[in-house]
Amino acid sequence: MAGTIDGMADARGRWLAAFDAAPGRATEPETMSGVPVDAVYVPPDAVDADFPGAYPFTRGPYASMYRSKLWTMRMFAGFGTALDTNRRFHDLLAAGGDGLSTAFDLPTLMGKDSDDALALGEVGKCGVAVDTLADVEDLYAGIDLGSVTTSMTINAPAATLLAMYVAAAEGSGVERSRLGGTLQNDILKEYQAQKEFVFPPRPSMRLVADTMRFAAAEMPRWHAVSISGYHIREAGSTAAQELGFTLGNGFAYVEAALAAGLDIDEFAPRLSFFFNAHVDFFEEIAKYRAARRIWARWMRERYGAKSERSMQLRFHTQTAGVSLTAQQPEVNIVRTAIEALAGVMGGTQSLHTNSMDETLALPTEKAARIALRTQQVIAHETRVANVADPLGGSWYVEELTDEMERRAEAIFDHVDRLGDGSMLEGAFRGIESGYFQREIADAAYELERKLNDGRHLVVGVNIAQEGNDEAPPETLRIGPDVEEMQLKRLAQVKSDRDDERVRGALDAVRAAAAEPTTNAMPSLIDAVSARATLGEVTNALADVFGRYVETPVI
Repeated sequence: MAGTIDGMADARGRWLAAFDAAPGRATEPETMSGVPVDAVYVPPDAVDADFPGAYPFTRGPYASMYRSKLWTMRMFAGFGTALDTNRRFHDLLAAGGDGLSTAFDLPTLMGKDSDDALALGEVGKCGVAVDTLADVEDLYAGIDLGSVTTSMTINAPAATLLAMYVAAAEGSGVERSRLGGTLQNDILKEYQAQKEFVFPPRPSMRLVADTMRFAAAEMPRWHAVSISGYHIREAGSTAAQELGFTLGNGFAYVEAALAAGLDIDEFAPRLSFFFNAHVDFFEEIAKYRAARRIWARWMRERYGAKSERSMQLRFHTQTAGVSLTAQQPEVNIVRTAIEALAGVMGGTQSLHTNSMDETLALPTEKAARIALRTQQVIAHETRVANVADPLGGSWYVEELTDEMERRAEAIFDHVDRLGDGSMLEGAFRGIESGYFQREIADAAYELERKLNDGRHLVVGVNIAQEGNDEAPPETLRIGPDVEEMQLKRLAQVKSDRDDERVRGALDAVRAAAAEPTTNAMPSLIDAVSARATLGEVTNALADVFGRYVETPVI
């Protein structure tokens, strides 16, 4: 750290006090040549904002950053039956992963059971199939849910999956207050980009608010919403659009929680974000730095947050799936490493690295292990984790950070005006008018034009094509036996359950949904505990909320 500590009253003293108070590794890092390395580097006349852990947190949410604790290496997994994925979870934990991230198959994401006619041929294909509480019990069998944090990438049926997770944990003796993890539960981006919606936007937002209220009251370690820019970027947005749309959605969730009667400092510390790490290295780092600064300012100045924890944006990062190529898939290891490094240099709190074969199929065990090893090399061999925000002060990175902020603020201004001064109403109206969808589609089209005319070069696609004719690597195959096993499992659960209890529980779900001031979560926990299926619960909610049909954007 440049300069001298003059006393506890100045910025350096305040940072040093926070740094010394951080738990974790008490190391004194140095370069491979033996040069001592300070934890942070700042100008000689530094003020609070020049330090990580100080408002507006541009340089990181914590004073010590990775000196005290490395990011969580949270590897995404999910395929086949719950037992198949449970084995992969155990393999990842044994290989050094320290957090679970669950991918669900398409029927589950759409709130449908495996025996639904529309699920035919999709069961277990793009993630794990979950129909009942019994599947969730199998999914996390042998894993201490009180000590391992779990992320669940689920949106429209998120409240029901959270109910299953709580019931499964309590059935294994882990109280809900001990559960740590994240529910994606970001329904706005479904209408904007990913399209896995079930109910209309406004009642869907009510369910999100119910989970936020429930978590704030009963699950203090749980992040009830992970506001996701990842899928917005995968759909074709620019980095600036990902930043603007994602934080704008975050402000909408804040306003929804405030409208539900929650205090800003009661729920805001449990909000988290999920960003893409694309291959434009410096732009991605600038995006993360701008995100922290914007969030801190809006939370304090617009929403009146008093707690610094409410202003500290914390985020998970996943490397860009859309950047992976089917041509020469081994090159994807290089892309993923660069993208992961950008996430680390930008200060992520957890990270998933994509596997080289994911553009072809679900990852093989070997490919997933290489992806995890990529993070471990960055963490333990490159030594980039020794210094907080090592690119801070770079003229290029600082200007890119400012420009990302300017472009995001232009988006906020537009959405705010759409909503007549409400970011929540602006999000609804932007979806209804096709604003978000049109902006993303236009950006995707422009990138495709650049790819086709050579202004954007991708190795193996429009440059360096030698080797494209080589046989692809062996991929993970999900055969028809998986669907057969899942259907038998579901039929057995239905046969063994008390149908009268299920009917009563589903009636209670409908009654809770029909009453806007009633939190639906307790009725959902009761329903799944009675072995009501995901599809049955979804149908009960749809009886009250209706189902959403998107108007095509022209």
